[in-house]
Amino acid sequence: MEQTKRVFKLEWAGKPLQVEIGQVAKQANGAVLVRYGETVVLSAVVGKPAKANQDFFPLTINYDEKMFAAGKIPGGFNKREGKPSTHATLTARLIDRPIRPLFPEGFVDDVQITNIVFSADPEAGPELMAMLGSSLALGISDIPFAGPIAGVKVARVNGELQLNSHSEELTDSDLDLTVAGTEEAMNMVEAGGDEIPEPEILEALQFGFEKVQELCQFEKQIIAEVGKEKIKFTSPSAPADLAAEIQTNYYSTMREAIITEDKLQRDENIEAVKALAHEHYASLSGADDDPAFLNQVDELMAELERQVLRELIVKDKVRPDGRQLDEVRQLSAEVGLLPRAHGSGLFDRGQTQVLSALTLAPLAEAQTIDGLTSEYHKTFVHHYNFPQFSVGETGRYGAPGRREIGHGALGERALKPIIPNTEDFPYAIRLVANVLESNGSSSQASICAGTLALMDGGVPIKAPVAGIAMGLVKEGADYTILTDIQGIEDHLGDMDFKVAGTSSGITALQMDIKADGVTETILAEALAQAKKARLQILDVIQATLSEPRLSLSKYAPKIVQMTIDPAKIKDVIGRGGETINEIIDKTGVKIDIEQSGAVTISSDDEEAIEEAKQIISDLTREIKVGEVYMGTVNRIEPFGAFVELAKGKNALIHISQLTAGHLDKVENAVKLGDQLLVKVVSIDGKGRINASRKALLSDEN
Repeated sequence: MEQTKRVFKLEWAGKPLQVEIGQVAKQANGAVLVRYGETVVLSAVVGKPAKANQDFFPLTINYDEKMFAAGKIPGGFNKREGKPSTHATLTARLIDRPIRPLFPEGFVDDVQITNIVFSADPEAGPELMAMLGSSLALGISDIPFAGPIAGVKVARVNGELQLNSHSEELTDSDLDLTVAGTEEAMNMVEAGGDEIPEPEILEALQFGFEKVQELCQFEKQIIAEVGKEKIKFTSPSAPADLAAEIQTNYYSTMREAIITEDKLQRDENIEAVKALAHEHYASLSGADDDPAFLNQVDELMAELERQVLRELIVKDKVRPDGRQLDEVRQLSAEVGLLPRAHGSGLFDRGQTQVLSALTLAPLAEAQTIDGLTSEYHKTFVHHYNFPQFSVGETGRYGAPGRREIGHGALGERALKPIIPNTEDFPYAIRLVANVLESNGSSSQASICAGTLALMDGGVPIKAPVAGIAMGLVKEGADYTILTDIQGIEDHLGDMDFKVAGTSSGITALQMDIKADGVTETILAEALAQAKKARLQILDVIQATLSEPRLSLSKYAPKIVQMTIDPAKIKDVIGRGGETINEIIDKTGVKIDIEQSGAVTISSDDEEAIEEAKQIISDLTREIKVGEVYMGTVNRIEPFGAFVELAKGKNALIHISQLTAGHLDKVENAVKLGDQLLVKVVSIDGKGRINASRKALLSDEN
């Protein structure tokens, strides 16, 4: 049936926002075309019934950047987009996090949301328009969804909070904050900041949330006009008598199993209780032939585990490992474990352990990013690896997944504000975090290990950074905030709130909330509790290494920077790169020259660096009339001698200017290879240099 195109408009942050429905992607359950400025994003959602006995929710959210959207052709031989970029992967995660918690409990239909960027306006980012489009596509579809949600970006320039600032403004901002949520509550936060105090973070969160509410109201108007009737879905529930029986028979046993300090022993104890219940009900007459009944038993036991844990924390204020609510697990730190790495740090927090390795390289090895925005270079990267053995399991071993990419980006955001600029420290920096053990918040442990590796490697960081993960268990009006959550508290709790920063303020923030609402009071308490823990961890880091080492590893490349006149770059490079290649072949160094005239020379051999530096200095040296130079005779003619004042800079000393008296033959005064002190007397319009030795002899008299 033909649909009529509907258009909805809103003026948003100084630009026109337009949502179009009914013209494109009509076979999807829901589809919208979002226009913001000159950005155009298509968001389409499709839902399919769950497969038989499916016990998980297979939600997939994709964010697809097409290079034509920015007027570019992809690089490489195929000239076609390949796997999603890191930015696309992170954006897909950003959209997923506020949407996923809002599907009904027990809903397991296959749902796929696809966002395609068709046009990218650099002053109107497509990322949050894709989030808006995803929410609207779900909202107008027949798929059950407790939205809508929206997200906004907040910057702070000269102390003033700004909404949805474009990339050029963000270069002057000390805050890059994304807030998402429903009209009732925020449920996702992603932020990077330059050591921002907690009260100022709270102010920015509230500012962003108010704007989120405005967008949600706009979405609700659209859904009310064009939304389809939702599929009727009721969360499956087990018989009340069975639930009561399991509660009576296994509550105390489950409680005893959960209160266990060691993670693996706790997991084993909990699984043993669940297996005991399963075996008991499987032994009942006919139950073994009723998989649906046994599935209900398993689900009720999983729910019992959740109930017991939450009651222990909220009512009894008891944590599974016996810690106080604001207590950080045992901490330890060590540096210098890896002899050949340029720096290394091992950080332990309870049963979470991360080993971070630092690599320093010339700036020429910085990562080139070519996406929908202008090409740029990243001189600092942070990668995160999570092998399955870290949790005592087997599994896929290969390229990093979305979670690893996301955790690596979070660590990079946290550490970036303390990394020195390339003028002060001319190196490309790579940190690799390797999780060796995990029982909660290995991403924050990777930040601590990264700080240790940077300091061990002699990187002159601004200040050490530490990270901590906070949790929340909320039942009605009662709630409990937890410091340094472990795996079970994260999985069965209501909030994962990661806070990283220095002793002065926050550098990164990530929050995902499953509860119905988190008040400003709860956030303020969580931030204050996190700061206390962060300072405790920073004490351990600085007790291990109080400041960055004064020298680099002997295996790190030595790098020297110099600046030349940009007009002289051609003299260093030479025709077809002949001159610069000659310098590299002679000295064995690496040379990187920027258009600004900044020259970076790197090598393991300091003498080679100095030799290359001298050659470049000579090539770019400006010869001035009236100045005195030491030159080498490199050519003799009947009318005079030529001396090299600098590389490629020859001056003629006429025969009459070689001595104070009359000279019959040039060879009677000089020979090839002689070192002469000469004075430049003139430079003609073609750059030809004339010098005099006689002038200096006259000056002496």
